[in-house]
Amino acid sequence: MNDFKKKVVYQIYPKSFKDTNGTGTGDLKGVIEKLDYLQTLDVDYIWLTPFYVSPQNDNGYDVADYYNIDPSYGTMEDVENLIAEAKKRNIYLMMDMVFNHVSTEHIWFKKAMAGEEKYLNYFFFKQGKANNQPPTNWNSKFGGPAWEYVEKFDKWYLHLFDKTQADLNWENPEVREEVKNIVRFWMEKGVKGFRFDVINLISKAGFEDDFSVDGDGRSFYTDGPRIHEFLQELARDSFAKDKDIITVGEMSSTTMENCYKYAGEKTGELSMVFTFHHLKVDFMGNEKWVLVPTDFMKLKQLIFDWQINMEKNNAWNAVFWCNHDQPRVISRFGSDDKYHKESGKMLATLIHCLRGTPYIYQGEEIGMTNPHFKSIEQYRDVESLNHYQILQDKGMTKEQALMILDVHSRDNSRTPMQWDDSINAGFTTGTPWIQTADNYTEINVKNSLEDKDSIFYYYQKLIQLRKNYDVIAYGDIKPLLREDKRVFAYERNYKGQKLIVICNFYPTTYEIELPYDLSNYKCILNNYKNEAKAKKIALKPYETLVYCNL
Repeated sequence: MNDFKKKVVYQIYPKSFKDTNGTGTGDLKGVIEKLDYLQTLDVDYIWLTPFYVSPQNDNGYDVADYYNIDPSYGTMEDVENLIAEAKKRNIYLMMDMVFNHVSTEHIWFKKAMAGEEKYLNYFFFKQGKANNQPPTNWNSKFGGPAWEYVEKFDKWYLHLFDKTQADLNWENPEVREEVKNIVRFWMEKGVKGFRFDVINLISKAGFEDDFSVDGDGRSFYTDGPRIHEFLQELARDSFAKDKDIITVGEMSSTTMENCYKYAGEKTGELSMVFTFHHLKVDFMGNEKWVLVPTDFMKLKQLIFDWQINMEKNNAWNAVFWCNHDQPRVISRFGSDDKYHKESGKMLATLIHCLRGTPYIYQGEEIGMTNPHFKSIEQYRDVESLNHYQILQDKGMTKEQALMILDVHSRDNSRTPMQWDDSINAGFTTGTPWIQTADNYTEINVKNSLEDKDSIFYYYQKLIQLRKNYDVIAYGDIKPLLREDKRVFAYERNYKGQKLIVICNFYPTTYEIELPYDLSNYKCILNNYKNEAKAKKIALKPYETLVYCNL
């Protein structure tokens, strides 16, 4: 089961997937209801974002109880049914583990606030500087300082995210034991995958002011001094005991060198890593809240560098465009309108034929787009709401701030799954917690299943190709046309099998010349009715072609 190189993972954001009881919020019964659909797509694992008890200040990534289910999602019985029903369809559950921080509603933090010494040591409570200044100048990832003052203790606690998400002190062995117990609890329930949220932030390197260019403190807590030791210990004492379990670590602002260890074949840490460098090519440096064109050459360079170097170091990537924190890829790098289908298929091909385990985010397989909200009242995400204000404080108009949110907000991917053309896209009979995108009457699962040329069936083919062609799962990778400013192309090789992947990244026709003849190749996948075999190929807008040698 655990040959993760041949597997495909489907990410579900339960809050927006399917609501079965009219609350306006998706639930676990909704996931169970749609398992046949996921079986049709042919995915192997479903990763669900957190559905533990939570005040939902960060959509469940503020966990108040790792052992119980938030009533808005259902019950423990629902989880057990989900695991059992999924297994009948050869699908396994991947749980999302948030171990850098807990909600300030968690019993550990409550006991700390009550002054219990044991639990004060579960967190970072530090003395401030003079004039009631925080201990360091670090910034929270959500904007504002990374420290919150507690008058009772005359100390500040660290929160790299929202102030209701207090960072855990992994230096404390008792904290590490708590974490292992949580993983073992879910293993006993039959969970066969774990995704670890911002896991490379758990080792802090000391608490000093950051006087670097960024000045936000990240160099003091990213890929910290004991991170590999902590991960090896966690693996050894929990998930590594079951060889069928796959793991993936979300790595925030990490380095490639660290990822060789995080996801190395023999390092005893994780199966694979999520990295995000390729999803900052429409940022300005690390600054997300700007409007700049996509730097296609930088995108190529980053993907190829990671592919080639991870391969050289026997390490494994998760490959993806979309998740609950990223805008919809068709809106981002493709075409929302004229070439919706073509660009959706091209972007899927580029990712799924790479070396790595592909992740599909709910709705990606039907080509869902950003919702293009028109007012701030439609947004729900704490990060977006904070930055809407920050951008205006910097002198932008409300309209300018909204334009940036329209492109970069995390809510772009959190709108309800579009099941059909009925009210609220078939997501709920109630009022959805966040508004549905207006295009749900055209872009939905029902239409996709009826259209044999849909993006859905194209994803299904890509998944089947990975299972049928060893070269996709195990082959090495070699960039083609590396200096070309419009085309993303590469070849994969494994035991005499060769795959050639060509992707026109733009909405215009473009001619390329390949370095070799294709007469001995078969076109096994394309998004136009085209099987060009010449060295010179006139690519149509967003055209993609996949060839395999005969």
